[in-house]
Amino acid sequence: MTATFSLALDARCALGECPVWSLAEKALYFVDIKGMKLHRFEPEAKAHSTIGLSEEIGCFAIRKDGGFVAGLRSGVWHLSKEGERIAMLAPNPEPAATNRFNDGRTDPRGRFFLGTIDEPKAGRTASLYRFDKAGIAKVEGGLSTSNGLAFSPDGRTMYHSDTPAFTIYAYDYDAETGEATNRRVFVRLEPRGDDRGRPDGGAVDAEGCYWTALYEGGRVQRYSPQGELLAEHEVPARCTTMVAFGGDDMRTLYVTSARDGRSEEELADLPHSGGVFSMRCDVPGLAEPLFDPKV
Repeated sequence: MTATFSLALDARCALGECPVWSLAEKALYFVDIKGMKLHRFEPEAKAHSTIGLSEEIGCFAIRKDGGFVAGLRSGVWHLSKEGERIAMLAPNPEPAATNRFNDGRTDPRGRFFLGTIDEPKAGRTASLYRFDKAGIAKVEGGLSTSNGLAFSPDGRTMYHSDTPAFTIYAYDYDAETGEATNRRVFVRLEPRGDDRGRPDGGAVDAEGCYWTALYEGGRVQRYSPQGELLAEHEVPARCTTMVAFGGDDMRTLYVTSARDGRSEEELADLPHSGGVFSMRCDVPGLAEPLFDPKV
């Protein structure tokens, strides 16, 4: 291991997720799924605010025309900048009592990809979806926990993981049509004793390398476009959830984390679990595309 992460914000999220950097605002947005909140953090000003919601928010993207598109438990919603519901864009295609939206990310053209989680982990009933002006469409089914969405710099490869399967997949991606084909294993991790680190949220840097946060692994890994492990970096939280690049030069890597369900002993040892951590990187990341409702 080389560089490590340090605490950027002691957010104390039950289940922090989906960090998104706004270049225009110089702010990091992220969610607390279990806490039903959307957070906004300005690192330079040390300003932190939250928007309370009436249901769990798994993921979101900043809209090109203002506000957000968000995967709430009930469906895909258009939210105002203040978090008010403007319109439901698509209902949850799965039973909302057991399956909620989880990880999400926009593609290079501005489509919103988002997946679900089969909370009982009983039947691999979760799926990955694409949402655009044509509505919501299933991309992949038979999942337990959809995670790890990211796109290569040239937009021709899509990455996606099924966390409980310890597997990250790569797809051929057509940005013109939004079609993902030729799914193949990119990385398969193996549990090592008490280390149950498995791939959660991901991001890609300007060299095309894929970064993944390992849930219950306490670290973030970087892989080459060929799936070779290049580096891993410790995080002072066992349950890291998703990474995102930010800062003026896009060289700051942020990672969210969770504290929900962790033991008293673990929280005593890792008191900032549920916080947001950051690390400076030599290679910059890619700016997050805005969701475009016209695509």
